[in-house]
Amino acid sequence: MLFEVWAPKAGRVALQWAGERAGQPPVPMERDADRAGWWCAEAPAHDGDRYAFRLDDGPPLPDPRAVRLPDGPGGPAAVVEHDRFDWRHPWPGRPLPGAVLYELHIGTYTPEGTFDAAAARLRHLADLGITHVSLMPVCPFPGVHGWGYDGVAPWAVHEPYGGPDGLKRFVDTAHGLGLGVVLDVVYNHLGPAGNHLPDFGPYFTEAHRTPWGAAVNLDAAGSDEVRGYLLSNALSWLRDYRLDGLRLDAVHALHDDRTPHFLAKLSAAVDGLARQWGRPLFLIAESDLNDPRTTAPRDSGGQGLHAQWNDDFHHALHTALTGEAQGYYADFARAPLAALAKTLTRGFFHDGTYSSFRGRAHGAPLDLRTTPAYRLLAYAQTHDQIGNRALGDRLSASLSTGLLACAAALVLCSPFTPMLFMGEEWGAATPWQYFTDHTDPELAEAVRAGRRREFAAHEWTGDSAEWPDPQDPATRERSVLDWNEPAREPHRSLLAWHRTLLTLRHELPALTDPDPRHTSVRYDEEARWLLLRRGPLWVAANLAHDTTARIPLPPAPTPRKPLAGWPRPHLPHAQDAPGTPDVLHLPPESVTLLGP
Repeated sequence: MLFEVWAPKAGRVALQWAGERAGQPPVPMERDADRAGWWCAEAPAHDGDRYAFRLDDGPPLPDPRAVRLPDGPGGPAAVVEHDRFDWRHPWPGRPLPGAVLYELHIGTYTPEGTFDAAAARLRHLADLGITHVSLMPVCPFPGVHGWGYDGVAPWAVHEPYGGPDGLKRFVDTAHGLGLGVVLDVVYNHLGPAGNHLPDFGPYFTEAHRTPWGAAVNLDAAGSDEVRGYLLSNALSWLRDYRLDGLRLDAVHALHDDRTPHFLAKLSAAVDGLARQWGRPLFLIAESDLNDPRTTAPRDSGGQGLHAQWNDDFHHALHTALTGEAQGYYADFARAPLAALAKTLTRGFFHDGTYSSFRGRAHGAPLDLRTTPAYRLLAYAQTHDQIGNRALGDRLSASLSTGLLACAAALVLCSPFTPMLFMGEEWGAATPWQYFTDHTDPELAEAVRAGRRREFAAHEWTGDSAEWPDPQDPATRERSVLDWNEPAREPHRSLLAWHRTLLTLRHELPALTDPDPRHTSVRYDEEARWLLLRRGPLWVAANLAHDTTARIPLPPAPTPRKPLAGWPRPHLPHAQDAPGTPDVLHLPPESVTLLGP
């Protein structure tokens, strides 16, 4: 077997055996004559054999490309022979257009917190009408439980979840149920504990700074190899685990002054792999930039990513539902229905407008005539928008079931690719809080203090003594889904409502039509109603708490009939005077879908 590692500053490199082979002598590695800074060695090895690298007689270090770390970050790697896995289900893939994503955290989706336990619950999603499961990061991090964004081994799979084979079993089960799988990968930083990449080479650069410190080196000396490291990593996830796509965390923190940009290189590589395999693969960016170039084609100067999260839609919908106006919600809260209407028809709210949160103009206009609407993800809740609240409270903690139903209709009937956060489909009462399991006491205390500073800066109200301790095991336990809830009211009815909406979305082409000419919005800010047109379909929502809305309906060539509604469908009232529009009398906190 060939072992290789990039260590450009090392004078000597040795392959050090560990585990059952710990008593065997190390294997000296030779410089690769064709690749500067690379070291290689041929040695007999089999699946499961443990090893590490020693640089200049230093301590054993885990392989930067370790696929498995049985003892966690910092421990020796284990050989993984991907070809040994027995895949059961052929998979043609599922494309992004028409998709409905479901964000899922392995550690809290079930009490067990493993791939196998989560896989046993996947039929629930297939029956619901989900098309793709979007997994939060699964790379190793300190301890057992955490969000996953402080991973330190980008090629490996968290052992407590089930390791590489556990992830493959999960993906295989999902594919057998017709579900695609997207994985969240973090290329903008590594966690604060157990990061050994700087010991091997210039993986980071002080030329740019990020909220986590030095930036990943995409444009300084040595960046060719760092780019290659990340590109190979992305293709490995898609190839070796048969994933359908990757979600790229915080791409605005990937500082790169080179041409072409790293993201353009990445999208080109993924498109090439998709052509080679003959099945769809895609990249979804989390971006704070509101930059149309993120998803614009490479041949027109864009980065060629296939979609991006749209926080502007979330912020507009959140303020319309809750009335919150602190922090980055302030601009949206001035006229929330107008903000929601703008995002539904133009994609971005901040498209060059002034952002009071940033203290400057932000974003650029997005042309939905050339950027199909499915390239934007729409959502009412995500791990960020729940977990970064002081109490990790979901919308269900403060909104009526009626408003939750309205939110579901506006997300699932939007022109964008909808995404639900796990448990949202039944209005889960469990919070989703920020939790860690750092083994270093000083780091644990630093995380506690840092979260409190963030909460205070965001102006969260309430008693700070109630803010959960990330290191307390009870914080994670509170965040685990309660699978008994869907059988009880009002959760059962809300789940049925989501099933109805998803059935309509899959059956009615108008609900997945990306043409902006077929989407329009009318609203009354004071009366708090909104009327969304999707081709021949209309979604009428009354967000008022105690007032029946009188919503005038534009003329239609044929009579309208209700397709679905919460708590029940409502018929429009025909007016006696010729030429006057029909009127829909909609009770408070209710929603109706109308069709021809």
